[in-house]
Amino acid sequence: MEIVIVGLNHNTAPVEIRERLSFPPAVINDAIKRLCQLPAVREGAILSTCNRVEIIVSARDVDHAVRQIKYFLSSFHNLPMELIEEYLYTYAGQDAIRHIFRVASSIDSMVIGEPQILGQVKEAYARAAECRATGLILNRLFHKAFSVAKRVRTETRIGSSAVSVSYAAVEMAKKIFGELKGKRAMLIGAGEMGELAARHLLNNGISGLFIANRTFEKAVEMAKDFHAEPIMFREFPHYLKDVDIVIASTGATDYIVKEDMVSEVIRERKNRPIFFIDIAVPRNIDPEINNIDNVYLFDIDDLKAVVEANLKEREREVQYAERIVLEELENFQRWLKTLNVVPTIKLLRERFEEIRKRELEKALSILDHLSEGDRVVLEAMTSAIINKVLHRPLTILKKKGDSIEGDMYIEALRELFDLREEAPEERKEEKA
Repeated sequence: MEIVIVGLNHNTAPVEIRERLSFPPAVINDAIKRLCQLPAVREGAILSTCNRVEIIVSARDVDHAVRQIKYFLSSFHNLPMELIEEYLYTYAGQDAIRHIFRVASSIDSMVIGEPQILGQVKEAYARAAECRATGLILNRLFHKAFSVAKRVRTETRIGSSAVSVSYAAVEMAKKIFGELKGKRAMLIGAGEMGELAARHLLNNGISGLFIANRTFEKAVEMAKDFHAEPIMFREFPHYLKDVDIVIASTGATDYIVKEDMVSEVIRERKNRPIFFIDIAVPRNIDPEINNIDNVYLFDIDDLKAVVEANLKEREREVQYAERIVLEELENFQRWLKTLNVVPTIKLLRERFEEIRKRELEKALSILDHLSEGDRVVLEAMTSAIINKVLHRPLTILKKKGDSIEGDMYIEALRELFDLREEAPEERKEEKA
């Protein structure tokens, strides 16, 4: 049984192609069921995000599976094959296993180390499992991918640094204040990055948020989402003394926060620090306020410089993450190799033969009066018993080996009788 992946991502296809091949939540279950009806597909799952679409299956014939999956993508989305085929990549065997481990660990993401992809892979697996589309192979593959991603997160610093402007702004605020619990913030303007920064601030424990916007109704609407207090745009200067963090994100073409305004605010605050985040272009905040004691200002270029430095740090951590992926890939391949009828039969016979010999030796040591002829008879009898006991299970196993249920039979047998490659050495310890 081989693992096969056919897909496309941000590196191989433009967004207009990715969006046409995506599987929205409303159709994903139907798509999974249709995927698993393909003759070459034994198990299947679909990972569909804004940056990638991947079909993950287990199959016995890789070439047939690849052809059928490509046809499935073309027919399901009603797109000609010649339009999509040039954007598709294919992985099989160890390359497919390595790929899904790298995807789950966010090594293959547009932004290395981003945490969202692991949740998306888990959701893809949950959908497939819900449709009863996964079995022994994909169940094990996805769970191993989750554990690989966890190892990468805990054993490397691949996800430890801020790599979005909004998140970097909040990390800067934490460095200035130590912690954000109990701090209050103000969002001036309803720009997307400002809104994201405000959300990050709330997630980090700030105790209050004011929202000012030129259209007051929009401030009121956003305030409901953030459990914040809306204020009239013209009144925001009066509230500056009451907040510790200010995020400016308006479309103003001139400074709306000026040096004399902030000088007065810092006096009213009795020199308690205040942090300004200007993520507007053109800038909303006069850069001269940086000359005021206990006032800290970062604009979008400052934050982008932090993001770029952090991205370089993440890229350095990739080599350590790749080592983890390689190690876990080898472990998974060893497990896959055990899902084969011949080595399983061999191990099962060895296991029973070992038990037979051990028990026969115990009996003969007690029955020391037996002749050599008697001993030969007992040897033959015990061998015959083992052969008869194993005959039907092994006959069924050989028949089921090439069926869709074969891997489950093999895995169950190996688990029930502890048929591992290292078992003989361990059993020597058991005997002792």
